[in-house]
Parts: sequence; structure tokens; C-alpha cells
Amino acid sequence: MINLTTIRKKLESLNPDYLEIIDDSAKHRGHAGYQSQFPSHIRIIINSDAFQGQTPIKRHQMIHALLKEELEGGLHALSIKANTPTLTTTTTA
Repeated sequence: MINLTTIRKKLESLNPDYLEIIDDSAKHRGHAGYQSQFPSHIRIIINSDAFQGQTPIKRHQMIHALLKEELEGGLHALSIKANTPTLTTTTTA
């Protein structure tokens, strides 16, 4: 089963300076992929030095790799803003 605590623990392995996980599932009630039993649509905002030198695509791939089990287990939609701490104020990826 997917839960936000497990997702947070996995993302914390990137040692983020900032991490926000927003469950947007309720906004998608009645849409494809919606699950009432667990989060199905989430947004992640994360700033980490682990993204230094990585392209936006690579940053997303890193997060997808960490959340592979959740994505295969019913997490339907994942929105990601992944930055280095120095990029936080100017851009989002």
C-alpha cells in the first residue's frame, strides 16, 4: 500500500534541504487512476544537492527510481519540481 510516510523516507535519502509532498488525490475523484484507499496523485517539491550537475530529466529519473514500487503499485500521477538549493529561487525543473 502506498503511504506518504514511506514516500517521504525514500526521498529523504537524497538529503533534501527542502521537501514537500502534497496529496492531490481528492482533486481527481472520479478521474482515471483515482484511488480512495491510498494517495494516487501527488506533487513533490524537493531541493537537494544530489541534483547538482543533473539535467531536469535525470532529476526526475532519480525520483522515479526511488518511487518505483509506488509507481508500479498504483501511484497514478506524480508532479515533480526538483532543484538544487542554489536554483530554488530562480527556476524549477
